[in-house]
Amino acid sequence: MKNKYINKNNLNESFPKVNFIGNKEKLASWICENFPSDAKSVFDAFSGGGSISYYAKKKGLRVISNDILNINYLLAKSLIENSNEKLDKKDINIIFSGKPLKGFMYKNYSSVCFFPKECMELDLYRKNIEKLSSKYKKAIALSLLRRSMIRKMPYSRFNINWEKIKQLRDEEYSYKNYKRKRAYHNQSFKYHFLDNLKEYNNAIFDNKQKNIAYNEDVFNILGKIKTDIIYLDPPYTGTMNNYFGFYGIIDEYIKSKKLKPFKNNFIDRKSSLLLFNKLFSSLSNYKYWILSYNNNSYPSKDELTEIIKKYAKNIKIIEKKHNYKITGKDSKNKNKEYLFIIKNKK
Repeated sequence: MKNKYINKNNLNESFPKVNFIGNKEKLASWICENFPSDAKSVFDAFSGGGSISYYAKKKGLRVISNDILNINYLLAKSLIENSNEKLDKKDINIIFSGKPLKGFMYKNYSSVCFFPKECMELDLYRKNIEKLSSKYKKAIALSLLRRSMIRKMPYSRFNINWEKIKQLRDEEYSYKNYKRKRAYHNQSFKYHFLDNLKEYNNAIFDNKQKNIAYNEDVFNILGKIKTDIIYLDPPYTGTMNNYFGFYGIIDEYIKSKKLKPFKNNFIDRKSSLLLFNKLFSSLSNYKYWILSYNNNSYPSKDELTEIIKKYAKNIKIIEKKHNYKITGKDSKNKNKEYLFIIKNKK
Protein backbone atom coordinates (compact mmCIF):
# COMPACT_ATOMS: atom_id res chain seq x y z
CA MET A 1 0.00 0.00 0.00
CA LYS A 2 1.31 3.44 -0.90
CA ASN A 3 2.16 5.53 2.16
CA LYS A 4 1.64 9.23 1.43
CA TYR A 5 3.50 10.05 4.66
CA ILE A 6 6.79 8.75 3.22
CA ASN A 7 8.62 10.70 0.52
CA LYS A 8 10.39 7.94 -1.40
CA ASN A 9 12.47 10.48 -3.30
CA ASN A 10 13.93 11.83 -0.08
CA LEU A 11 14.92 8.79 1.97
CA ASN A 12 18.15 10.49 2.97
CA GLU A 13 18.23 9.35 6.61
CA SER A 14 18.37 12.91 7.95
CA PHE A 15 17.92 13.54 11.64
CA PRO A 16 14.49 15.12 12.22
CA LYS A 17 13.75 18.29 14.16
CA VAL A 18 13.52 17.56 17.88
CA ASN A 19 13.88 20.82 19.87
CA PHE A 20 15.81 19.59 22.89
CA ILE A 21 18.01 21.89 24.97
CA GLY A 22 21.56 20.54 24.86
CA ASN A 23 20.98 18.51 21.69
CA LYS A 24 24.23 17.82 19.83
CA GLU A 25 22.82 17.81 16.30
CA LYS A 26 25.14 20.56 15.01
CA LEU A 27 28.15 18.84 16.61
CA ALA A 28 27.22 15.24 15.92
CA SER A 29 29.24 14.71 12.75
CA TRP A 30 32.36 16.25 14.37
CA ILE A 31 31.94 14.08 17.47
CA CYS A 32 31.34 10.85 15.55
CA GLU A 33 34.25 11.56 13.18
CA ASN A 34 36.50 11.44 16.25
CA PHE A 35 35.32 8.01 17.37
CA PRO A 36 38.28 5.57 17.26
CA SER A 37 38.38 3.80 13.92
CA ASP A 38 38.57 0.30 15.42
CA ALA A 39 35.31 0.72 17.37
CA LYS A 40 32.31 -1.32 16.24
CA SER A 41 29.81 -0.39 18.95
CA VAL A 42 28.86 2.58 21.13
CA PHE A 43 26.81 3.12 24.27
CA ASP A 44 25.23 6.59 24.25
CA ALA A 45 24.62 6.78 27.99
CA PHE A 46 22.86 10.19 28.15
CA SER A 47 21.24 10.14 24.72
CA GLY A 48 19.02 13.23 25.17
CA GLY A 49 17.69 14.37 21.80
CA GLY A 50 19.32 11.35 20.13
CA SER A 51 21.52 12.98 17.49
CA ILE A 52 24.76 11.20 18.50
CA SER A 53 23.04 7.81 18.54
CA TYR A 54 21.56 8.62 15.14
CA TYR A 55 24.86 9.64 13.52
CA ALA A 56 26.58 6.61 15.06
CA LYS A 57 23.86 4.42 13.55
CA LYS A 58 24.49 6.06 10.17
CA LYS A 59 28.20 5.18 10.54
CA GLY A 60 27.18 1.52 10.79
CA LEU A 61 27.98 1.09 14.47
CA ARG A 62 25.91 -1.03 16.80
CA VAL A 63 24.22 1.54 19.04
CA ILE A 64 22.96 1.16 22.59
CA SER A 65 21.04 4.28 23.58
CA ASN A 66 19.90 5.29 27.07
CA ASP A 67 18.18 8.23 28.69
CA ILE A 68 16.39 8.71 32.01
CA LEU A 69 13.61 10.77 30.39
CA ASN A 70 10.98 8.45 28.97
CA ILE A 71 10.29 10.72 26.01
CA ASN A 72 13.97 10.59 24.98
CA TYR A 73 13.87 6.80 25.29
CA LEU A 74 10.82 6.71 22.99
CA LEU A 75 12.62 8.91 20.48
CA ALA A 76 15.53 6.44 20.46
CA LYS A 77 13.06 3.57 20.26
CA SER A 78 11.62 5.21 17.13
CA LEU A 79 14.83 6.16 15.33
CA ILE A 80 17.63 3.96 16.73
CA GLU A 81 16.14 0.62 17.78
CA ASN A 82 13.43 0.66 15.12
CA SER A 83 14.69 -0.21 11.65
CA ASN A 84 11.63 -0.27 9.39
CA GLU A 85 8.25 0.44 11.01
CA LYS A 86 6.61 3.74 10.06
CA LEU A 87 3.27 5.44 10.52
CA ASP A 88 0.74 5.22 7.69
CA LYS A 89 -2.69 6.62 6.88
CA LYS A 90 -4.47 3.95 8.92
CA ASP A 91 -2.41 4.88 11.99
CA ILE A 92 -3.15 8.59 11.52
CA ASN A 93 -6.85 7.90 11.31
CA ILE A 94 -6.69 5.94 14.58
CA ILE A 95 -4.76 8.65 16.42
CA PHE A 96 -7.01 11.55 15.43
CA SER A 97 -10.43 9.88 15.56
CA GLY A 98 -13.01 10.64 18.24
CA LYS A 99 -13.93 13.60 20.42
CA PRO A 100 -11.60 15.37 22.90
CA LEU A 101 -11.94 14.00 26.44
CA LYS A 102 -11.15 15.04 30.00
CA GLY A 103 -8.19 12.94 31.10
CA PHE A 104 -4.84 13.43 32.83
CA MET A 105 -3.74 16.57 30.97
CA TYR A 106 -7.12 18.27 31.34
CA LYS A 107 -7.22 17.56 35.09
CA ASN A 108 -3.62 18.57 35.81
CA TYR A 109 -2.40 21.02 33.16
CA SER A 110 -5.39 23.00 31.86
CA SER A 111 -4.43 26.68 31.98
CA VAL A 112 -0.99 25.62 33.22
CA CYS A 113 0.68 24.67 29.93
CA PHE A 114 -2.13 24.63 27.38
CA PHE A 115 -5.73 25.78 27.07
CA PRO A 116 -8.35 23.31 28.41
CA LYS A 117 -9.54 22.25 24.95
CA GLU A 118 -5.95 21.59 23.88
CA CYS A 119 -5.41 19.40 26.95
CA MET A 120 -8.55 17.43 26.06
CA GLU A 121 -7.18 16.87 22.56
CA LEU A 122 -3.93 15.54 24.03
CA ASP A 123 -5.89 13.17 26.28
CA LEU A 124 -7.77 11.80 23.26
CA TYR A 125 -4.57 11.25 21.26
CA ARG A 126 -2.86 9.53 24.20
CA LYS A 127 -5.76 7.09 24.52
CA ASN A 128 -5.83 6.40 20.78
CA ILE A 129 -2.09 5.79 20.50
CA GLU A 130 -2.53 2.67 22.63
CA LYS A 131 -4.64 1.25 19.79
CA LEU A 132 -1.69 1.24 17.36
CA SER A 133 -0.41 -2.17 16.32
CA SER A 134 3.21 -2.11 17.56
CA LYS A 135 5.51 -0.63 20.17
CA TYR A 136 7.45 1.18 17.46
CA LYS A 137 4.39 2.85 15.97
CA LYS A 138 3.40 3.98 19.46
CA ALA A 139 6.90 5.35 20.06
CA ILE A 140 6.91 7.28 16.77
CA ALA A 141 3.47 8.74 17.50
CA LEU A 142 4.49 9.86 20.99
CA SER A 143 7.73 11.33 19.62
CA LEU A 144 5.71 13.35 17.13
CA LEU A 145 3.34 14.53 19.87
CA ARG A 146 6.40 15.57 21.87
CA ARG A 147 7.51 17.63 18.89
CA SER A 148 3.99 19.10 18.59
CA MET A 149 3.78 19.99 22.28
CA ILE A 150 7.18 21.68 22.24
CA ARG A 151 6.34 23.64 19.09
CA LYS A 152 3.31 25.10 20.84
CA MET A 153 5.28 25.97 23.98
CA PRO A 154 7.07 29.37 24.10
CA TYR A 155 10.83 28.93 24.56
CA SER A 156 10.37 25.17 23.86
CA ARG A 157 10.32 24.21 27.54
CA PHE A 158 7.66 23.64 30.18
CA ASN A 159 8.87 25.77 33.08
CA ILE A 160 7.17 28.97 31.88
CA ASN A 161 4.25 30.29 33.94
CA TRP A 162 0.78 30.39 32.40
CA GLU A 163 0.46 34.17 32.25
CA LYS A 164 3.70 34.40 30.28
CA ILE A 165 2.61 31.55 27.99
CA LYS A 166 -0.66 33.32 27.18
CA GLN A 167 1.19 36.57 26.61
CA LEU A 168 3.68 35.02 24.20
CA ARG A 169 0.93 33.14 22.37
CA ASP A 170 -0.79 36.47 21.72
CA GLU A 171 0.54 37.10 18.22
CA GLU A 172 0.01 40.86 18.29
CA TYR A 173 1.80 41.21 21.64
CA SER A 174 4.63 39.01 20.44
CA TYR A 175 5.07 41.02 17.25
CA LYS A 176 4.93 44.34 19.09
CA ASN A 177 7.57 43.32 21.63
CA TYR A 178 9.72 40.79 19.76
CA LYS A 179 8.93 41.47 16.07
CA ARG A 180 7.76 37.86 15.78
CA LYS A 181 4.14 36.70 15.70
CA ARG A 182 4.99 33.11 16.70
CA ALA A 183 1.90 31.82 14.88
CA TYR A 184 3.17 28.25 15.23
CA HIS A 185 2.34 28.37 18.96
CA ASN A 186 -1.34 28.62 18.03
CA GLN A 187 -1.42 25.95 15.35
CA SER A 188 -2.96 22.68 16.46
CA PHE A 189 -1.17 19.60 17.75
CA LYS A 190 -2.50 17.74 14.73
CA TYR A 191 -1.07 20.36 12.37
CA HIS A 192 2.42 20.03 13.89
CA PHE A 193 2.16 16.23 14.01
CA LEU A 194 1.34 15.96 10.31
CA ASP A 195 3.80 18.71 9.38
CA ASN A 196 6.67 16.65 10.84
CA LEU A 197 5.44 13.16 9.98
CA LYS A 198 7.27 12.65 6.67
CA GLU A 199 10.51 13.89 8.19
CA TYR A 200 10.26 11.36 11.04
CA ASN A 201 9.19 8.49 8.79
CA ASN A 202 12.03 9.22 6.37
CA ALA A 203 14.57 9.22 9.23
CA ILE A 204 13.90 5.55 9.98
CA PHE A 205 16.38 3.11 8.42
CA ASP A 206 18.11 -0.24 8.96
CA ASN A 207 21.88 -0.22 9.51
CA LYS A 208 21.93 -4.04 9.81
CA GLN A 209 22.83 -3.89 13.51
CA LYS A 210 20.89 -4.91 16.61
CA ASN A 211 20.43 -1.49 18.17
CA ILE A 212 18.71 -1.14 21.55
CA ALA A 213 17.16 1.74 23.50
CA TYR A 214 16.94 1.86 27.31
CA ASN A 215 15.17 4.12 29.80
CA GLU A 216 17.35 3.88 32.92
CA ASP A 217 19.28 5.93 35.43
CA VAL A 218 22.76 5.67 33.95
CA PHE A 219 24.23 4.37 37.21
CA ASN A 220 21.86 1.41 37.15
CA ILE A 221 22.94 0.28 33.70
CA LEU A 222 26.67 1.02 33.31
CA GLY A 223 27.77 -2.44 34.45
CA LYS A 224 25.22 -4.25 32.27
CA ILE A 225 26.36 -2.87 28.90
CA LYS A 226 29.52 -3.84 27.02
CA THR A 227 30.52 -1.81 23.96
CA ASP A 228 33.78 -0.51 22.51
CA ILE A 229 32.86 3.14 23.19
CA ILE A 230 30.86 4.80 25.90
CA TYR A 231 29.82 8.29 24.88
CA LEU A 232 29.03 10.60 27.81
CA ASP A 233 27.03 13.79 27.46
CA PRO A 234 25.79 14.47 31.01
CA PRO A 235 23.90 17.65 31.86
CA TYR A 236 26.39 20.53 31.93
CA THR A 237 26.49 21.82 35.51
CA GLY A 238 26.03 25.59 35.67
CA THR A 239 24.03 25.77 32.43
CA MET A 240 20.36 25.27 31.54
CA ASN A 241 20.31 21.62 32.56
CA ASN A 242 17.12 21.05 34.58
CA TYR A 243 15.77 18.54 32.09
CA PHE A 244 12.99 17.21 34.29
CA GLY A 245 11.83 20.78 34.87
CA PHE A 246 11.92 21.45 31.12
CA TYR A 247 10.39 18.20 29.83
CA GLY A 248 9.09 16.14 32.76
CA ILE A 249 5.50 17.10 31.92
CA ILE A 250 5.78 15.16 28.66
CA ASP A 251 6.85 12.07 30.63
CA GLU A 252 3.86 12.60 32.90
CA TYR A 253 1.61 12.85 29.85
CA ILE A 254 2.97 9.56 28.50
CA LYS A 255 2.49 7.75 31.81
CA SER A 256 -0.70 9.62 32.76
CA LYS A 257 0.51 10.28 36.28
CA LYS A 258 2.52 12.78 38.29
CA LEU A 259 6.23 11.98 38.59
CA LYS A 260 9.01 12.95 40.98
CA PRO A 261 12.19 14.59 39.62
CA PHE A 262 14.91 12.03 39.06
CA LYS A 263 18.09 11.75 41.10
CA ASN A 264 21.68 11.92 39.82
CA ASN A 265 20.91 15.11 37.92
CA PHE A 266 24.27 16.96 37.85
CA ILE A 267 22.43 20.22 38.67
CA ASP A 268 24.50 21.58 41.55
CA ARG A 269 28.27 21.86 41.91
CA LYS A 270 28.68 19.69 44.98
CA SER A 271 26.76 16.74 43.58
CA SER A 272 28.34 17.02 40.12
CA LEU A 273 31.86 16.35 41.47
CA LEU A 274 30.61 13.28 43.32
CA LEU A 275 28.72 12.09 40.27
CA PHE A 276 31.68 12.52 37.91
CA ASN A 277 33.87 10.46 40.24
CA LYS A 278 31.14 7.82 40.50
CA LEU A 279 30.77 7.83 36.73
CA PHE A 280 34.44 7.43 35.80
CA SER A 281 35.00 4.76 38.46
CA SER A 282 32.35 2.59 36.74
CA LEU A 283 33.61 2.39 33.15
CA SER A 284 35.83 -0.70 33.12
CA ASN A 285 33.52 -2.37 30.56
CA TYR A 286 34.51 0.09 27.85
CA LYS A 287 37.69 0.40 25.80
CA TYR A 288 37.11 4.07 24.95
CA TRP A 289 35.42 6.80 26.98
CA ILE A 290 34.33 9.90 25.07
CA LEU A 291 33.00 12.86 27.04
CA SER A 292 31.39 16.07 25.78
CA TYR A 293 31.59 19.20 27.91
CA ASN A 294 32.06 22.95 27.41
CA ASN A 295 33.95 25.94 28.74
CA ASN A 296 30.94 27.52 30.47
CA SER A 297 30.29 24.58 32.77
CA TYR A 298 31.53 23.22 36.08
CA PRO A 299 33.91 21.54 36.69
CA SER A 300 36.43 23.18 34.39
CA LYS A 301 38.42 21.35 31.73
CA ASP A 302 41.43 21.07 34.05
CA GLU A 303 39.33 19.91 36.99
CA LEU A 304 37.65 17.27 34.84
CA THR A 305 41.04 16.12 33.58
CA GLU A 306 42.25 15.62 37.14
CA ILE A 307 39.17 13.54 37.98
CA ILE A 308 39.63 11.37 34.88
CA LYS A 309 43.34 10.82 35.67
CA LYS A 310 42.31 8.86 38.76
CA TYR A 311 40.86 6.19 36.49
CA ALA A 312 42.66 6.47 33.13
CA LYS A 313 45.93 7.95 31.86
CA ASN A 314 45.56 8.14 28.09
CA ILE A 315 43.56 11.37 27.70
CA LYS A 316 43.25 13.48 24.56
CA ILE A 317 41.20 16.69 24.49
CA ILE A 318 40.08 18.43 21.33
CA GLU A 319 37.87 21.48 21.10
CA LYS A 320 35.61 23.27 18.66
CA LYS A 321 34.08 26.73 18.68
CA HIS A 322 30.35 26.38 18.92
CA ASN A 323 27.83 29.21 19.09
CA TYR A 324 24.39 28.25 20.24
CA LYS A 325 21.23 30.27 20.08
CA ILE A 326 19.63 31.39 23.31
CA THR A 327 15.90 30.73 23.62
CA GLY A 328 13.85 32.98 21.43
CA LYS A 329 16.51 35.67 20.99
CA ASP A 330 19.07 36.53 18.37
CA SER A 331 21.95 36.94 20.81
CA LYS A 332 24.48 34.13 21.06
CA ASN A 333 27.12 33.10 23.56
CA LYS A 334 30.60 32.27 22.35
CA ASN A 335 31.24 28.77 23.47
CA LYS A 336 33.93 26.10 23.17
CA GLU A 337 32.86 22.51 23.08
CA TYR A 338 35.36 20.03 24.50
CA LEU A 339 35.66 16.41 23.49
CA PHE A 340 37.62 14.21 25.91
CA ILE A 341 38.82 11.02 24.21
CA ILE A 342 40.08 8.54 26.79
CA LYS A 343 41.52 5.08 26.28
CA ASN A 344 40.85 2.76 29.20
CA LYS A 345 44.04 1.97 31.09
CA LYS A 346 43.30 -1.79 31.04
